[in-house]
Order: sequence, then C-alpha cells, then structure tokens
Amino acid sequence: MTNNNMYFVANWKMFGNLRSIKSTNNVLKLTKSKKFQKLRIIYCPPYTLLDALIKKTKNSKISVGAQNCHYKSDYGAYTGFVNAKMIKNIGANYIILGHSEARIEGDDDKKINFKIKSALDAKLKVIFCVGESLKNKNSNKTSQVIKKQINVGLKKINNYKNIIVAYEPVWSIGTGILPSKIELEKNINFIRKLLNKKKNGKKVIILYGGSVNSYNIKNLTKISQIKGFIVGGASLKAKNFIDIIKKSII
Repeated sequence: MTNNNMYFVANWKMFGNLRSIKSTNNVLKLTKSKKFQKLRIIYCPPYTLLDALIKKTKNSKISVGAQNCHYKSDYGAYTGFVNAKMIKNIGANYIILGHSEARIEGDDDKKINFKIKSALDAKLKVIFCVGESLKNKNSNKTSQVIKKQINVGLKKINNYKNIIVAYEPVWSIGTGILPSKIELEKNINFIRKLLNKKKNGKKVIILYGGSVNSYNIKNLTKISQIKGFIVGGASLKAKNFIDIIKKSII
C-alpha cells in the first residue's frame, strides 16, 4: 500500500533568504511525478519569504503557510505583528500555531485558542502543535499537559474541517532524539481519543514533528495513526527533504 496522501510540512523557522527559494526547484519537479502528486507538501517560511514562495509555487501541488500570527482578527496598532487576514490575503493557505518555540516566547494555551479562531475565520488551515517538555515527561505529566493544550487550544471550536494536530514533543525538537515506538503510539493514541470525543473531531489527522530526518523516517511511518510530518532543519535542503518524502512512501 502506498501512503501517497501524507502531509509533509517544511518548517523553515527563522532561516532563509530569497536565494533559499531555489531549493524548492527539485521538490516542484517531484510533485509532477504521478507517484507523488497526491502528497500534501506545505512550505512554512518566515514572513519575509511568503510572497516570493507563493509566487514560485503558483499553479503547483505545493502549498504555503505561515509560522504564526497575532491573536487579533482585526487590523490595529500592533507594531511588528501580522494577523491571519494579512497572511491569507497574500495567498497563504496554512498556518502553524502552538509550536513549542512560540510557546516559549509567550504563546500560552488561551492565546493560542484566540489565534486558532482568528486563523479559521480568515479561512486558513491550522496546523496545531501540542507536546510535552522533558520536565513534563520525567514527571509523568505528558497526558495531563497534552490534554490541557488540546482542550484549551480548541475551546469553543466546533468545526474541525480546517484543523490538523501535530504532536511535537518539545524535548525531541532539534535534539536528534525520538520518543520510543511505545511512547509515540501511546501519546498519538491519547491525542486521537481526545479528538474523537469532540464533535467532528474524528476526521482530524495527526502529524508528528521532532528531529524528523531521512534516517528515522522509515520507523516513524510504521505508526499508522501518523498521517504526515513536520520537518524542521532537514527541510532547508531539498535533497534531505526529498529523501524523507521518498522514504515515507511505502
């Protein structure tokens, strides 16, 4: 069986310049192959590259998203910030919200809830990140933390059509260390149960993010509940990103 409907989200974080856009050339070629046409490939660069990347990928199978937004839906005197309307207006279709690096900078569960509502109102598709820190993990509070993140982050949201949940254990991001297969299955299944309890939540897909690379991707694809991946550093070079994509297709 071929996993040709999987999601691959390239999170460039605070990296890249206009020259970096060229790295998408080979990925664009990949998407023209019949074998890979059904894949959902989403590039999420810094704000400064959104316009250039949207133009570069126009009329292709690649989508573009932002990495965060302001929690206010309307325009206003918020120097240095960008809201969901602006992101949608420029032509992006996705947005990452709740990433652990944004949480460290001050995005708590309540603020993330406002951001998700704002993004959905702007007709953006939300990639909502949840995950525990090493301290949480060592204190056996993983389930407690994830439950709070999901219940508060998705509070008073009834339509889950444009929501994707990504499990990203904080302690795994950028460390090269992955959760064990047992840990991953346990936590992914826990997230699945939480979503299934919500109206229309059964259709929400779950991604994994955290030190994803071409060496560990084969093992990650063996976990059936995972429907795609958020790829950080390994997505900056087309060769690495393509290797991950190809090795994910069984």
